[in-house]
Amino acid sequence: MVASRQETLRKTNLTLLAGLRTFVLEIGCGHGHMLSAYAATHPDEICIGIDIIADRIDRADRKKNRARLSNLHFVHASAADYLETIPPHTFVSKLFVLFPDPWPKRRHHKNRLIQPDFLTHLRRKVSDTSHLYFRTDDHPYFSAAEEAIRTHPEWETSTDPWIFEFTTVFQERASLHYSLVAVPKKPNSA
Repeated sequence: MVASRQETLRKTNLTLLAGLRTFVLEIGCGHGHMLSAYAATHPDEICIGIDIIADRIDRADRKKNRARLSNLHFVHASAADYLETIPPHTFVSKLFVLFPDPWPKRRHHKNRLIQPDFLTHLRRKVSDTSHLYFRTDDHPYFSAAEEAIRTHPEWETSTDPWIFEFTTVFQERASLHYSLVAVPKKPNSA
């Protein structure tokens, strides 16, 4: 089943990313509000949003079609499957992970996206100039993500500014939110 899913995603990516060196990715795009706004203001960048819930992808696609955004695509996929199927020599230039499920119970922390194994796998899919933009309203998750990045041999937090502000539904509901920008470590900074 995993092999079949990934083969379908490989074919999709070969079509969507044909001839591209870089693209923008949002993991957990929900109904596509943020990425639609980003794509509208950055028409020269190909943007792909993924989500594991098919209904969210359907709603995001309707939003994209109404706005006639030819540089925007939504794909039903998990982060692991999607990253595995990015064509060689194509890299994520900007990755947005906005308000992911914080999995607050200790026994569920293993399900959090921003973890060392994910960061290791992601590093093979980004260029040396790529950026990871992470935002959450859950301080314990933010602290864990910041620690995972700070201690990872291939990533570091950055003082680069947040590249695109758009208030998401989750951000609107949050009384506070925490943001960080991460970049791949330069070879001699490890």
